[in-house]
Amino acid sequence: MDESLENQSLTNAEEEESEIVTEGSAVVHSEPSQDGSVPPKVDSEVEVLDEKVSKQIIKEGHGSKPSKYSTCFLHYRAWTKNLQHKFEDTWHEQQPIELVLGKEKKELAGLAIGVSSMKSGERALVHVGWELAYGKEGNFSFPNVPPMADLLYEVEVIGFDETKEGKARSDMTVEERIGAADRRKMDGNSLFKEEKLEEAMQQYEMAIAYMGDDFMFQLYGKYQDMALAVKNPCHLNMAACLIKLKRYDEAIGHCNIVLTEEEKNPKALFRRGKAKSELGQMESARDDFRKAQKYAPDDNAIRRELRALAEQEKAVYQKQKEMYKGMFKGKEDGAKAKSRNWLILLWHWLVSLFSRIFGRHRVKAD
Repeated sequence: MDESLENQSLTNAEEEESEIVTEGSAVVHSEPSQDGSVPPKVDSEVEVLDEKVSKQIIKEGHGSKPSKYSTCFLHYRAWTKNLQHKFEDTWHEQQPIELVLGKEKKELAGLAIGVSSMKSGERALVHVGWELAYGKEGNFSFPNVPPMADLLYEVEVIGFDETKEGKARSDMTVEERIGAADRRKMDGNSLFKEEKLEEAMQQYEMAIAYMGDDFMFQLYGKYQDMALAVKNPCHLNMAACLIKLKRYDEAIGHCNIVLTEEEKNPKALFRRGKAKSELGQMESARDDFRKAQKYAPDDNAIRRELRALAEQEKAVYQKQKEMYKGMFKGKEDGAKAKSRNWLILLWHWLVSLFSRIFGRHRVKAD
């Protein structure tokens, strides 16, 4: 995001709302449609890509398809077809993987055929025969795949870089990787301004992919600062749009990633507080807002959220008070009604008793 946007307060004019939007409000695209314990059920037509590879589209993509040596960024889940044993899940790790078409590992040959047929943003179920996967022997380390196991992949292509050399991230210098990630972030901002929200989110995810944990662990000093200046805003972008999509738990996850590196980051604290507030975690949300206020004391959005939280709690208290008042009133009314009923019954009994007594006296007199 350009420097002027990065240095904005948490709010101005339409204050918090406009700032959340500016930092990447978009449809989160690389999030599995189901809980991921079993392969998704797909009704679309089966497209045969190879003798051992076929594909069913779950969601259509856009644009062109990657060519040989394109560096593709993707999320996937993988199961053995017969036992439906899940052995890998990049969504769970919140880390997209990189696949350079034509330079993939032997066990990913079938997956690469599937990916090469997909557009950016496309999600598909890819069927791969064991011959183009882990082969006759299988794999007994990580991932653990039985011998001669046909596989199922739920794959989503986040995006890809077209390069003649097929240069992988691991072959780039530190400056090249940070620069590539920063360009992705800037592209995401430009796409957002054009209201191409899905494409913008893909750019942010690809930027994060350049800044993977394996890369960040190697950095220190100015290079670490440079990388975090690109990576953390992308996570904040993700959190912002997840809040707008009402996917609050995931938003909290992205804020936590930023706070691991920058525990005093007011935007991360603010957004985490906002997500917690929406989940009804009032005390925890208040703690985050107060911490954010400590590091950004003049920010109006934080004050507004704290006021809103207080008003919300007051409204809940009043509602509970009215409810309990109604309950007690109902009990009092019920008690009064029961008391009246007992008096009526007692009166009827006494009348009946006297009638019998006087009736006997009349019989004797006669």
